[in-house]
Amino acid sequence: MERSKSIFGNELSTKDYKKALRTQKKSLRKFGDDRNRTYHLKAAPTPAIGQALGVRSLLPSAAPLGKLGGKSVIVGSIRMGFGHYRISMAMASAARSMGYEPYWMDLCSYDDTSCGKIISHQNDLYSLGSRISQRSKLFNSLVWEPMNSEGFRKLSYNAADQKNSELMTAVFGDLDKDTPFIATHAWTAQAALHAGMTHVVNAIPDNWQMALHLAEGAIHTIQTPSAFLGYKTLHGMDKKRVLRPMPDGSLVYTGHYVDHELVAGIDEDCAARRKRLANNEPLRCLLSVGGAGAQENLFLGIIEQLIPHIRSGRASLFLSVGDHIEMWESLSAKVKGLKELSTLHFNNFAETSAFADAARGQSVYGVHVFGDSDIFGAVYATNLLMRASDILITKPSELSFYPIPKLMIHRVGGHEAWGAIRSAEVGDGTYECQTLPEILAMLDLMLTDGEVLDNMCAHILTARDAGIYNGAYRAVELAVNGIEKQRA
Repeated sequence: MERSKSIFGNELSTKDYKKALRTQKKSLRKFGDDRNRTYHLKAAPTPAIGQALGVRSLLPSAAPLGKLGGKSVIVGSIRMGFGHYRISMAMASAARSMGYEPYWMDLCSYDDTSCGKIISHQNDLYSLGSRISQRSKLFNSLVWEPMNSEGFRKLSYNAADQKNSELMTAVFGDLDKDTPFIATHAWTAQAALHAGMTHVVNAIPDNWQMALHLAEGAIHTIQTPSAFLGYKTLHGMDKKRVLRPMPDGSLVYTGHYVDHELVAGIDEDCAARRKRLANNEPLRCLLSVGGAGAQENLFLGIIEQLIPHIRSGRASLFLSVGDHIEMWESLSAKVKGLKELSTLHFNNFAETSAFADAARGQSVYGVHVFGDSDIFGAVYATNLLMRASDILITKPSELSFYPIPKLMIHRVGGHEAWGAIRSAEVGDGTYECQTLPEILAMLDLMLTDGEVLDNMCAHILTARDAGIYNGAYRAVELAVNGIEKQRA
């Protein structure tokens, strides 16, 4: 099927189609064409999360994979920031809790393939753009914000991506085509479909409709009601015409993609937050660095504001720097007193896991800094620490959808804006605080006025009862059973 000429019955112009062809030719020249080459896979232990989530990774192998078990579910991801990995972890966690065997397929891990080279190149460009956007207001306003809100929204962008994803199919050769496949980035969904996979769920991130995330032939899942209408009507994806809507059965509202462990722990964790409030214990602030390592200037101001609260015992800080250990070096050199107050937990996932588990049942003081050069440990540390935290300080990325009180700081890219809107409407987080003074005022309010956190905990419980955090379970059900059994 030629998916670059027509998208859900909406014909693209000859000009846009030819541009998509040129995009593919450029990739062929730069990264090669291995579609006729044979690659094999093997199932291997996944670092950090392998035991915690019961997931194994599908990695390159000299010998054929063989047949996976009948309860297998493949989660297809890429390393593009941390958000897509975070969604993948939620899917693997939910699948395991439902009795399935999750397998992790990261298309970036096939370094010597055209697929891996294309995605790694795009990831490098995206990370660079994210960092520049936080240093240059002009670049952010003229390039980054428009590209991430409107550029990726165009149908013509999807056409070009479809042509590139045709070059990513070789690594699927060992897989049974009927194995349930949950893609947490559209490129993995597109590649799986081009490779002939038949049970593909395309788990769309964020809360803003963009053609970038379309993979015709998959069941598309979205996390919010507003995103449902935005995608159903392909709203704004062609400024010159009203588009034909996505067909019945191609789009499903599931709710937020959240790990089983976090959903199952909502009662316990909210009760612990309220108890710390009532007992005037230090409130735990979890400050999470994103995958691109941007926003250092905001982090400096936030940490400086927290230092007096930490010294007085009003607050403690969990600083999760991901795999950006260099950011810790910079922050600790610039914030007076930070290094002396801090305990470091670097490159030791077992220690991080044990700390997060113990912290749920005891008081925590000072600053604890977490980082890991392994991508799995880098991302999952924040997931573990959420259960033991009172306030998550984050940009409105995929963390917007998690069941923890949140202080939303300035976004990195226009597509993230609606994540904060969703959190504010659900009531489990603030609106987007765009300037440092606004962020610091909100932080002081959350630390000193117990009504704010108590209300957020109440809204989390209400949202849990409404099934808002059950998106990962529903995505697994769709991958395994398909749309018709869901309706029955």
